[in-house]
Amino acid sequence: MPDDNFAESPPIPDGNNLSPLEQAAIVLLSMGEEPAAAVLRCLSRDELLKVTQVMSRMSGIKVETVKTALQCFFDDYREQSGVHGASRSYLKKSLDLALGNDIAESVLNSIYGDAIRPKMARLQWSSPKWLAERLVHEHVRMQAVFMVFLPPAMASSLLDALPTEGRDLLLYHVAHLKEVDHELLVELDELVDRCLETLGLQGTSVEGVRHVAEILNRLPGNRQEVIEQLRARDPKVVSEIEVSMYDFFILSRQSEAVITRIIEQVPMEQWAIALKGAEPAIRNAILQSMPRRQAQAFEDTLRRTGPMPRSRIEQAREEIMAEVKALADAGEIEVQLFAEAVVE
Repeated sequence: MPDDNFAESPPIPDGNNLSPLEQAAIVLLSMGEEPAAAVLRCLSRDELLKVTQVMSRMSGIKVETVKTALQCFFDDYREQSGVHGASRSYLKKSLDLALGNDIAESVLNSIYGDAIRPKMARLQWSSPKWLAERLVHEHVRMQAVFMVFLPPAMASSLLDALPTEGRDLLLYHVAHLKEVDHELLVELDELVDRCLETLGLQGTSVEGVRHVAEILNRLPGNRQEVIEQLRARDPKVVSEIEVSMYDFFILSRQSEAVITRIIEQVPMEQWAIALKGAEPAIRNAILQSMPRRQAQAFEDTLRRTGPMPRSRIEQAREEIMAEVKALADAGEIEVQLFAEAVVE
C-alpha cells in the first residue's frame, strides 16, 4: 500500500548497485528544488511519477553513494554532449530566409512535431473520464485528430471512457489519418485551449476501493465478517477491494516462514516473471527466504527470462497474490497486510 511503502523505506543500495531510476533520483535531490523542478517539467507523467516515488522513499543516503551517482551522471553527460543541434528559433530564421514563412513553418512542424503537442502533453494530468466528457460531443474527425496526438496509453484510457457505441468508427478514422489539414489543426488548438482553461476545475480523483482496503487491513477483530456484509451489497466491488488488500508489495513485510510457504506454492517460472522490475524490498524478501543454491539458480533464471510485457508481469503478480489469499483463507499462513509498528 502506498502509505506503508513510504513508512517502510527500503535501504538505499551502495553506489555500485544503484538502478538508473535511483541514480536519477539522487541527482535530482542533489540539484535543489528549482533546477529539479525544471527537469521534472520535461518528463512524461509516468516518468515523473516513477522518479518522484523513488525520491520520496530515499533517506540516509551515504556520501559515497551520492558521489557515485553524480559521477555516473557526468560520465553519461560527457558521452552524450558535444555539438548540439540547432534550436528551433535558429532553424526558423534560416528557413524563413531560404523558403519563406509558410513553407518554413510546414518544414519545422515535420521536424519538431506540430506546435499542438506541448499543449496536448499538459492534458496527461487530466482524468480520462473528464476528458471524455469534453470530447464526446465533438465530431468524429475531431475526436480522431485529438486521439492521434495523445500518447498511446492515455489514448487507450480515453477510448475506454468514451461510450462503447462509436468506438470502432473512431478507431477507423484514427487508422486512416495521414495528414491533418490546417483548418482542422486550428479547430483542435481551440479545443485543447478550452480543455486547458478548465483543467484546474476538474474534480480531485480519489481511490475509494484502495482506501477501503487500507481501512479493512487495519480493522481489529473479525475483518472477514465485514467483508461478507459488503459482499452481500456489491460482490464486484468486494472483489476489487480484496485485490487491493493483497497488493504485491505486502510480500516485502512477511515473515520468512510465510514467504517460504508461498514459494512452495508458486512455480519458480512464475516468480521469474512477477519479480521483473519489482522493488528491491520484494526481491530481497523472496531471495533471502530461499536456500542459497536455490537463490543462485533463481537469479540465473531471472536473467535468462529477458524483458517481459508489463501486462504479463501484472498477470503473474495477480495470480501469485490469489494464491497468497487462498493460503490465508485456508489458515495455512498469517499474512501481515499492513506495516505495523514494532516494539522491542
